Amino acid sequence: MTTELIAVAQKVDQAAHHETVLDVGTERVARVYAEAWLSAAIAHGQVDEVVAELETLLDQGFRADPHFEAFLASGVINRHHTAQVLRDAFVGRAGDLVLNGLLVLNEHDRLALLRPIVAAYRDLRDRQAGRMRVEVASAVPLPDDLRERLRQELRQKFDQEPVLEARVDPDLLGGLVVRIGDRVYDQSVRTQLTNIRKEIIARSSYEIQSRRDRFSSPGGN
Repeated sequence: MTTELIAVAQKVDQAAHHETVLDVGTERVARVYAEAWLSAAIAHGQVDEVVAELETLLDQGFRADPHFEAFLASGVINRHHTAQVLRDAFVGRAGDLVLNGLLVLNEHDRLALLRPIVAAYRDLRDRQAGRMRVEVASAVPLPDDLRERLRQELRQKFDQEPVLEARVDPDLLGGLVVRIGDRVYDQSVRTQLTNIRKEIIARSSYEIQSRRDRFSSPGGN
């Protein structure tokens, strides 16, 4: 292992210790792993290469063989055997930083966290580059001019470079839904109809209660 990857292992130890002692959630533990992995990638000038290889592993490798992902995440197989499986699968197909990082996760029984670790790594990389990932759902594919206008509005509002991940959702009756992290900006017709319906119900309930109050009052008015 390189010096940077030894640092990864040390941070992994710290993450495991904190999780045991402080009952830290999965997201925070995954972020510690991601920070350590990113530090090693920065030292080697391979930030984008590492995330590209990891995303290929998740999007293509695991999709093609979901049993392989389940095997890695199970934790029921001896770690030495799993390490050999990783070497057989990735030597010559992945860079040293990716393979050694996977081996470190295996050594500390953290392969089950690979997906949240990759997500945290991507988020940290985007933040460093002044980018933000934006999920956009629309009833029909967004035309290029609307996509660019949305980029400009988001750029001005958040002072970051938006990276749009667009998808089509036919269930949306119109408009679009924009998700940035945990925040959702919903402009769909369905949401508007739902809000109107809720408002009508609320007003009807208020009117019914007002009538009850008038009937129950001594003056009857």
